[in-house]
Amino acid sequence: MDNTLDKVVDILVNRIGIARTEATPDANFIKDLGIDSLDYAEIVMEFEQSFNIRIPDSDAEKLSTVGQAVEYIEDKLNQ
Repeated sequence: MDNTLDKVVDILVNRIGIARTEATPDANFIKDLGIDSLDYAEIVMEFEQSFNIRIPDSDAEKLSTVGQAVEYIEDKLNQ
């Protein structure tokens, strides 16, 4: 999980300019990190490209925290 978490945090830091310390597993994308819907769509696309996976819109809507995104990505990678 650490490697996936690090990669997800790197994407968030580079894409929206937050501090690494803000991107904790419990951090909510909207409430804690201030990500709007456009930023979120771009982040999801970045996750897809970086991890070479497909995240359907219906699944993306359910990912509200950094930790949920990491778990989802790891599940996809293990399939």
